[in-house]
Amino acid sequence: MATPEAATVPGDQMPKGTASEGPVRGRMSRRTEQAIRDTLDGRPGGRGRFLLFVGPAVTASIAYMDPGNFATNIQAGARYGYGLLWVVLLANLTAMLFQALSAKLGIVTGKNLAEHFRDTVPRSGRFAAWGISEVAAMATDLAEFLGGAIGLSLLTGMPLMAGMAITAIVTYAILLLEHEGFRPLEIAIGVMVGTIGLCYAVELAIAPVDWADAAKGLVTPRIPDAQALTIAVGIIGATVMPHALFLHSGLTQGRGSPRSDADRRLLVRYSNREVVVALLLAGLVNMAMVIMAAAAFHAGHSEVAEIDQAYRTLTPLLGPAAGGAFLVSLLASGISSSVVGTLAGQMVMQGFTGWRIPLLVRRLVTMLPAFVVVAIGVDPTRALVLSQVVLSLALPVPMVGLVVFTRRRSVMGAFANGPLTQVAAMAGAAVVLGLNMVLLAAAFGLPVPGLE
Repeated sequence: MATPEAATVPGDQMPKGTASEGPVRGRMSRRTEQAIRDTLDGRPGGRGRFLLFVGPAVTASIAYMDPGNFATNIQAGARYGYGLLWVVLLANLTAMLFQALSAKLGIVTGKNLAEHFRDTVPRSGRFAAWGISEVAAMATDLAEFLGGAIGLSLLTGMPLMAGMAITAIVTYAILLLEHEGFRPLEIAIGVMVGTIGLCYAVELAIAPVDWADAAKGLVTPRIPDAQALTIAVGIIGATVMPHALFLHSGLTQGRGSPRSDADRRLLVRYSNREVVVALLLAGLVNMAMVIMAAAAFHAGHSEVAEIDQAYRTLTPLLGPAAGGAFLVSLLASGISSSVVGTLAGQMVMQGFTGWRIPLLVRRLVTMLPAFVVVAIGVDPTRALVLSQVVLSLALPVPMVGLVVFTRRRSVMGAFANGPLTQVAAMAGAAVVLGLNMVLLAAAFGLPVPGLE
């Protein structure tokens, strides 16, 4: 077993070149490298170049707008109006904390979360964690693949299997942008994030929103009944995604090549700003989903709970523009989150094992279960629910790993979590993991006090 000290050397003694050896690392142009170096060195013209460091959090934020969020948010708004908006806010704040910790781990140590598991956990535990994380990557891709395919199927009328094939082709084409460097891929993801946000801006402009009630729901914690508690558990328990925690720590590894603690401190500062902005956008999109469902369905269609049902009900209520925006956002969500899921899968495999495999092979490994599920006739919505159960089982691996690694001075040096950050991280982990246990118990039919 490697000691934490052997895993990384904190502070100014960090070996140069560590970050460039990891997986999923795009190239930077010399001009970009020099501009980042100017910013870190404080040279004239180097300050204020925040956009040079934007990308990792935007890419990871897709996990919080994936198709798995659609059904839960629609159900929350349809059944309880604006009453559960505060739950979305709480979940988003928790996500911000853990994505910031993941980014900091990669920046400070030059290694991603999976590589820290490889270097510090005994062989048997490491391979168990890797196996769980691989299953989670497949479950993630299942949900995201189905989301894109359902969107295409509803938009064009094509069979679900054909929609999945097209989603696979488009996803792989976007992934090939990685060969041109990290920027083209991040820009493509950013465009789809913007598309999702724009679609929900259109939805809110069309829907008859009661903004006073929405504001009240955002700041008034209440659980009306046992069913509302179940939905609240689903919103919070499935918000922090395993693959996003692994991925973010890797995407920040090669950004800036820090030479000193001063460089790392500045990079962490830029990263924290991006996390707040990107996760704020993701949170606003999730709130918009709930608000749209509340405005459109709560008064007379509170039974709406599934994606296809929401679309078929939304179009007659608010018109084809609202239905079209909903489907475009679902399609953008499915494709972009599938791209990000594949990147995370690469990082998990290469980080835990050191093996490097072709992108096409990785793509086939993660998408095959989705095709099998559809081919054998499993209901797509049911498959989405089951994928969230699998993700709940896998979540303790990255979440506990982040809490442990970022508190160790032997790993983080001067950047180890302070007492307040560590208490917040432990409390957040306890809440999310506890709620995931409630989700799992309910999924397997076990009695849960307050949820009967």
